[in-house]
Amino acid sequence: MIDIQDVSKTFEDINALDDLSMKINKGEIFGLVGTNGSGKSTLLRLIAGVLKPDAGSITIDGEGVYENEAIKSQICFLSDTGFTPSGATPLGLAKTYSVFYPDFDLGRFKSLLDKIGLGGDRKLRGFSKGMKKQVSVLLGICTNTKILLCDETFDGLDPVMRQTVKGLFATEMLDRDFTPVIASHNLRELEDICDRVGLLHDGCVVYADDLLGMKSQIHKLQCVPGSEEKERKLLGSIKSLKTERHGTMLTIVCKGEREEILKAAEAVEPVYCELVALSFEEIFIDEMEVAGYEFKDLFS
Repeated sequence: MIDIQDVSKTFEDINALDDLSMKINKGEIFGLVGTNGSGKSTLLRLIAGVLKPDAGSITIDGEGVYENEAIKSQICFLSDTGFTPSGATPLGLAKTYSVFYPDFDLGRFKSLLDKIGLGGDRKLRGFSKGMKKQVSVLLGICTNTKILLCDETFDGLDPVMRQTVKGLFATEMLDRDFTPVIASHNLRELEDICDRVGLLHDGCVVYADDLLGMKSQIHKLQCVPGSEEKERKLLGSIKSLKTERHGTMLTIVCKGEREEILKAAEAVEPVYCELVALSFEEIFIDEMEVAGYEFKDLFS
């Protein structure tokens, strides 16, 4: 388990993380999402032991990470802004990785390169962004570390390769002790792969739990109450996060159990009411607005 307790990190006058606490369970795919500058990349670097917290602690299976060689040897961090030397090739990088990761599987790396049609001796400078991402993911998989930290893993990958990477992660989790942590802005991609997610905003955790639990507690109610009195009664009986009006139709994003929300709506005998499923992206936007990130005010 990755246990993050009361962690803070500041860069000069920028408070990247502020008293953040979160747990990531062994053997789950955990997604990190958040607004730009919310602290996702900083958190990954702290988990990897690249950075040291100013306050708080990060432990893996009860042991501290920073300056712990044994623990850090079981972590592979794939940065979104990874540096590759001039003239580097996929096989050249693999040989470098094998120096730092004794369990690196060079044979499997070569096999995976062949399967996706990438030449091991080609110069990386001639690769597209997506092709470089593919090489990065394969390198991470073949280190055989227990924890793989991925910063914007799917950025630049085409739909076929995205599914391939998801399949690789699933296979690894079946075959060995493997915990991927994925920071991404692509919420739709996280929705169908992650067991749990952490939503970050301004260096703090807004939400950290399973996706099904999140979806079961946030709903969109579309309703035509029929009168102002009925509308006031309805809004007073549910926990509304956001309300929009289109003519006589109210669209209410609300928290609570599905049955309780429907019961409250039906109690006012509306002209029409229906609960509509929310996507993870819609939930993310609504949660961020509640946390004070007003998207609609950005261009006003």
